[in-house]
Amino acid sequence: MGIAELGTEPGERATLVQFSSAFCQPCRATRRILDEVAAIVGGVRHIEIDAEKNLDLVRALGIEKTPTVLVLDAAGRIVRRAAGMPRKADVIAALGAAV
Repeated sequence: MGIAELGTEPGERATLVQFSSAFCQPCRATRRILDEVAAIVGGVRHIEIDAEKNLDLVRALGIEKTPTVLVLDAAGRIVRRAAGMPRKADVIAALGAAV
């Protein structure tokens, strides 16, 4: 995954990339959790990607369900990935591998 595919600037220390779909209820809750984590942890940015509108990227990354969250380090490397709605504590712990 490169910066160009994100469509926006990554976080300074880490980026939380969320793949969502329009009618996905857990995606909404995941958005809130990741926004909260990005607000508390300095240098972290949350980027949400519409899976249905980015099928090439979804296929390239092997995204099989929404929500799927990728944790990228400052260089844009995927250091963690999880499908389903995460717990806030798990997201914060996963960021430990990225920063």
